[in-house]
Formats: sequence, C-alpha cells, structure tokens
Amino acid sequence: MSFEDLLKDLQGQNEVPEDPNFVPLDKLFNESFMRKYSAFGSFDEFLEKGNFQAKTREDIQNIPDELFDRHVQRETSFADWEAMLAASNQEYKPKE
Repeated sequence: MSFEDLLKDLQGQNEVPEDPNFVPLDKLFNESFMRKYSAFGSFDEFLEKGNFQAKTREDIQNIPDELFDRHVQRETSFADWEAMLAASNQEYKPKE
C-alpha cells in the first residue's frame, strides 16, 4: 500500500471496494434498523456509547469479540455481533 493510499484510508477517503455485495455500515445499520433493535438513532451513537472508535468494518473487526459482543448484548436486542450483523444483512434492501 502506498503512502497516499494509507493516508486516504486513514481519512476514510478510499473508494468503496468493487465487491458488489459491499454495503457501507451507515446503510447496513441505518436509522430504522437501529431504532428497531436498540435505543440509538445511528450506528455511530451505538459505537460511542461503548467507547468504540470505528469507522470501517476493519476497525470493528479489530475490536475484541468479547467486548463488542457484550456491548451488543447490553445495548440491542441481539445476543452478539454476529446475530446483529446477520439481521442487518437480512433486512437490508438496496433501492433499485
């Protein structure tokens, strides 16, 4: 990875991967989903409540599973992160 690519990645400016199945976190965990399953209006609010600083899926993957699962269990209707992620993927319907 070049320095320029690293800088863009750190600033969140890299383009979305060309994976057609990729859905940005803010769309996957939209306001409707978050209000339905938690007391939060956004995924960012949910992360802030747990003192997690994550902007990308990679950031989330770097959070220790036990800590993130505990936060998900405490603050949402889900037993763990995998259940929350599976439900969001199931409910997400892109506008065509």
